[in-house]
Amino acid sequence: MHIAEIVKHFKFEGGYAGADQLASGHINDTYVVVFVGAGGQKRRYILQRINRNVFKDPGLLMDNIVRVTRHLQKRIVENGGDPARETMNVIPTRGGNSYHRTGTGDCWRAYDFVEGARSYQKVEDPLQFYHAGRAVGRFQMLLDDFPAGTLHETIPGFHDTPGRLNVLFQAVEKNSAGRADLVVAEIDFVKKRAADTKVLVDLLAEGKLPLRVIHNDTKFNNVLIDDETGEGICLVDLDTVMPGLSLYDFGDAIRYGSSTAAEDEPDLSRVKMDMVLYEQFCRGYLQETAHFLTPLEIEYLPFSARLITLECGIRFLTDYIEGDLYFKTQRKDQNLDRARTQFKLVSDMENNMKRMQAIVEKYSDAG
Repeated sequence: MHIAEIVKHFKFEGGYAGADQLASGHINDTYVVVFVGAGGQKRRYILQRINRNVFKDPGLLMDNIVRVTRHLQKRIVENGGDPARETMNVIPTRGGNSYHRTGTGDCWRAYDFVEGARSYQKVEDPLQFYHAGRAVGRFQMLLDDFPAGTLHETIPGFHDTPGRLNVLFQAVEKNSAGRADLVVAEIDFVKKRAADTKVLVDLLAEGKLPLRVIHNDTKFNNVLIDDETGEGICLVDLDTVMPGLSLYDFGDAIRYGSSTAAEDEPDLSRVKMDMVLYEQFCRGYLQETAHFLTPLEIEYLPFSARLITLECGIRFLTDYIEGDLYFKTQRKDQNLDRARTQFKLVSDMENNMKRMQAIVEKYSDAG
């Protein structure tokens, strides 16, 4: 595979001048490609090889992304914004398709590169998390009128928490890697909270919570932050855009961004939920969403943070028990450490639930 050959298939402007691979990202192979125009001006694009092991049908994946980004572009223009910076923009192939398939079956896609902005692996200032909250909320707000049910479910059961729980119990019973006896306390932790896993899916099934278009992977490093203003410009990594609950995006953002420690921190004494960061995210998120979320959605925001954190811990624990087959690891017991940090955060959220609820009420009333 030569990048110089791949880029020929896309409608890039200028002449190809080189490419650099980005080390971040655990799913797709990502490159920044540079083109130079006739006047010597440089323009950068994002070029990605789609991971076919994760996304079995690139056509459905890209159909979701194209339709959502076009809708975002339209709404951003209506609101007087800049669609070149406030959403990802797909660069078509020379044949007018949303991706290029090589003779060997590899699938490639391209986006405009958003200049003057970057993503951060962790929150460096509480105000950043406020702006991240606004970015996540704005994403949901702009897609509020998009018919969520028309999107493809590219990863079935992505936030089916009861389903994740059943997979864990099956892994424990099978015990293929001989590790189940090493995590009795962690398995017991999950069993005591089994009833929580059904709450949101039941409310959705009963029609009490609305189906919405959501990002499904709202980690802080998927928010582009403007270099000059410090504001959240847009969300990147749209592969998991699917129908779901607004609560999932809120919960995942809190799970990842408000933790005081790394996701795989072995020293659990360093792991807790930063309530200052939680409040900042709530302030930004509800500033954008309080006017259209239903009262029940707002009520369940604190619970959703706890639930998605539990779900993520269940997934890490399952993978550890099965022998580290899904999540990449760089050291022994890394997935177990990941599971334990999530469960520590769950406990901390349980202890802070009244404070979390009060903060949501404060900013939902203000909104």
